[in-house]
Amino acid sequence: MFYEAARGHGLPHDPLKAIVSPRPIGWISSRSASGELNLAPYSFFGPLSSRPMLVWFSSESEKDSFSIARETGEFVANLASRDLAEKINATSVDAPRGTSEFGIAGLTPAPSRLVSAPRVAEAHAALECKVTDIFLPKLLSGEPAGGLVVVGQVIGVHIDDAVLTDGLFDYAKAGNLTRLGYHDYAAVGETFQMRRPRWGRD
Repeated sequence: MFYEAARGHGLPHDPLKAIVSPRPIGWISSRSASGELNLAPYSFFGPLSSRPMLVWFSSESEKDSFSIARETGEFVANLASRDLAEKINATSVDAPRGTSEFGIAGLTPAPSRLVSAPRVAEAHAALECKVTDIFLPKLLSGEPAGGLVVVGQVIGVHIDDAVLTDGLFDYAKAGNLTRLGYHDYAAVGETFQMRRPRWGRD
């Protein structure tokens, strides 16, 4: 089948999020200027570059993670993993600002080293970030798309030693959780290697 995005697809559900999957989940923790804790998962999340280390998350409307990141200039991206899937889902509740999702999900806020936002103590890895950019994407018409994007530079990295194998972060041990379409998720199981080809080399 083929359809023009502006005309609609005629399917029971929008297939876009299923096609663009699996997607890493940004489990974003933050602390407001007044000390309120917030924790929420974002399925629009990923790395932007490795040198320097930049990550981004976005939402289709202004939510607490966005407003707190704008207010304080900090956030932590915690690793979403299969063993914490139910707790991660619990933190997606649309609780009013000022309600700590750490408490709702029974998770432990742990002090970060370089930012005031806490990390999730139970997470197998966490990235402490300082906001470098916030922007509103545009449509072809030049009008705002309605989405909000936060970019952060990673200034500190926490890794649980239990998920290291021969000095490498082990995705299978950590059980990295990914977002698919609809209400579906997947965790890393099988992995395999392929070397990138280099021009003029065997």
